[in-house]
Parts: sequence; structure tokens; C-alpha cells
Amino acid sequence: MLVLTTISILALSRGLAQKHEKKEGASGKIGHLAILDQLMQKGYDRRATPTNHMDYPTRVEIGFYVRSFGSISPTRMDYEVDLYLMQSWHDPRFDSPAISKPISLSDADLVKRIWKPEAYFPNARVGEFQFVTIPNVMVRIEKNGRIKYLLRMRLIFSCMMDLTKFPVDHQVCTMEIASFSKTMDELLLVWKPQNPVTLHAEAKMPQFEIDRLNTSECYDSFQLGHMGNYSCLVAKFYLRRSVGYHLVQSYLPTILIVVISWVSFWMDVDAVPARTTLGITTLLTVSSKASSVQVGLPEVSYVKAIDVWMGACTAFVFTALLEFTYVNCLYRCHKNVLSSTELINGGSTKDEIPTTSLQMKVHKHKTSSRRIDELSRKIFPLSFLIFSILYWLYYVYI
Repeated sequence: MLVLTTISILALSRGLAQKHEKKEGASGKIGHLAILDQLMQKGYDRRATPTNHMDYPTRVEIGFYVRSFGSISPTRMDYEVDLYLMQSWHDPRFDSPAISKPISLSDADLVKRIWKPEAYFPNARVGEFQFVTIPNVMVRIEKNGRIKYLLRMRLIFSCMMDLTKFPVDHQVCTMEIASFSKTMDELLLVWKPQNPVTLHAEAKMPQFEIDRLNTSECYDSFQLGHMGNYSCLVAKFYLRRSVGYHLVQSYLPTILIVVISWVSFWMDVDAVPARTTLGITTLLTVSSKASSVQVGLPEVSYVKAIDVWMGACTAFVFTALLEFTYVNCLYRCHKNVLSSTELINGGSTKDEIPTTSLQMKVHKHKTSSRRIDELSRKIFPLSFLIFSILYWLYYVYI
């Protein structure tokens, strides 16, 4: 009985202690917020920069965390990202010994009461904050007056691309952030010392691979009214297009079409319907393929690498059709002369020698036509092979 009583007293005392600790923790949080209110009531002006009364600009460290990349649109020349923007600066007005541990604020009304850098994205076309399920914004005040400001946004950045080597091209897309209203005398943006731009482990692009990224400074100047120089930062993404999709959808089909057009060289000269059908069909097919490639591309004034390839494939198919036309004309013209001569002579005996001579000429030209076909069997594949080697060497390695 005495043991049970002792256990009950110990359990009751432990429960009271835990309750007291929770109460103290809650009062501690309320105390920090009360201290924050007191600091903001003592002449705090959220319109003034932290170093407004000093002789140097407020230094704000910037960091990007890219959660996901969207596909780059070649027609609109832009791309979409899901981005976390991290800003950090020192505000001596919050440097108080009363703040013993960091204070995190996620309430939008409380966040509005604190001065924040007026930064914007110069090359962003569309931008919006994330509000699912709550506004994705947080302010963290450290005990030494250091403030960290975190935002999550969905942005569409412009990326002006040079499609001269499309689809084996390399592009450089940028993310720029700059001060909107404060000049460099008041606000200075700098990159974080370590890992200023971080990519999520699964952040990938459908058509590109990120070779590397580089961060640097830039200086934005408003030309209207010469209002001064504004601090600006830029992150450059060096992208390499994945050519696998275009190999399967563009290059391999056109290679097969060109090779199929060479089948006519192995057909007999008299197989006119078969060779004509094959030549016209392959020509129409490669023309249709060239048109379909241009659907998702902008109308630019320069020649792209894919245009050179499609034009060359069309030329090879068309040349194969011209070769058949020449060979057929060379053979059939003399054959028609022989038929006309036999019809005029009516099978008379005195004209047997000229007819035989014409037959020999027809046989000779038929043999010449076959030799042209045999020669084309070597020249066309060799020429296409040389063109392919030069094409890939120029657009990939030069």
C-alpha cells in the first residue's frame, strides 16, 4: 500500500512538472513576441533601411533553391521554375540581448511590419507567390539581429536562344535579381558565400541537361531619367540539349527514307512504274517530315542545323529521282526510234541492216543506263556518308 502511494505521488509530481515546463515554454514564446513588439515600437520605421542612418549600404545576401525546372519553350523562348528565394541581412534594430533564441514568423501581417529588400526579377515575364496551403513565406530573426527571409515563387524567365545549331545546340539561360527602388548607395545585393544557387536532386529538364552554373554580379541602370545604378545579381545556367529525341524522331527516319530511295538503282530500267512510285513517295515523305520538324520551332531568319539536314536529305532523294529520269530517257528515246523505224519499213528485207544497227544502239544505251545505275549504287551512299561525317563534325565539335 505504501509503495502504491509513493508511485502515485511521483507520477503526480512529474505531471505537474511537465505542465509547468509547457507553461513556461508558451510564456517564453509570448515573451519573445512581446519583446519584438517593444523593439518595433521604439522608433522602428519599416520604410527605412537598416543602415539608413549610417554611411554604407545595407548588404543583403541572396540565395536560390531551385525545386523544379519546366520545359524550355523554343517558340516563346522562356522557361518555368519553382524557386525558393532566400534573403539574409543584419538589422541592428533587432540586435537586443532580450532575444535569447531565434524567432520565426510566418504570419503575413507580422511579416509586413518588418523592412524587407525591394528586390525583383528583371528577366521574369510572369511571377506569382505560392499560397498552398498557406502563404509560403517565413521570416526568422536571429538573436544577433540577423534576419532571414524565405519566399517560394513560381516564375517564368525569358531565355533568348540561338537556334543556329538546333538540335545539337548549347544554350545559356539566366535568372536575374536586382534592387527595384534602392540604388547601390542604399542597398547592395551579394550572393551567399557558399552554394548561392542550389538545385534539387531531382530537378531536371525534359530536353536539356545542365552542364554547369555560374553566379556573378551585374549592374542594372534605368535609362529613363538616369536614376542611378542598381545592384543586380545573375545566375547563368549552361544547358546542353539532349539529342536523343531528335535522333529517333528526325534523323533516323530521314536516313531510312534516303536509303530506301536508293533501292531504285537495283531495279531494272524497264521497271518504270515501280521506280517512279518509289521516287515520288520518298520525296513526298521526306518533305512532309521536314515540314513537321518546323512546327514547334520559331520562324527565325537564319538557317538551323536541322534545316541543313532536311534540305540535304531532300536533295539526295530528289537527285535519285532525277537519276532515274535521265536513265529512263536515255534508254526509252532510242527504243522508240527503233520501234518507229520497224513500223515505217514494214519488215522489208532491204532495211534489215539499219534496223540491226539501231538494235545495237538500243542495246548499247541500255547497257549504259545499267552502268549509270551501278555507278549510282556507289556514289550516292558514299556521298551521303561524307556529308553525314562533315555535318556532325561541324555542328558538334566546331
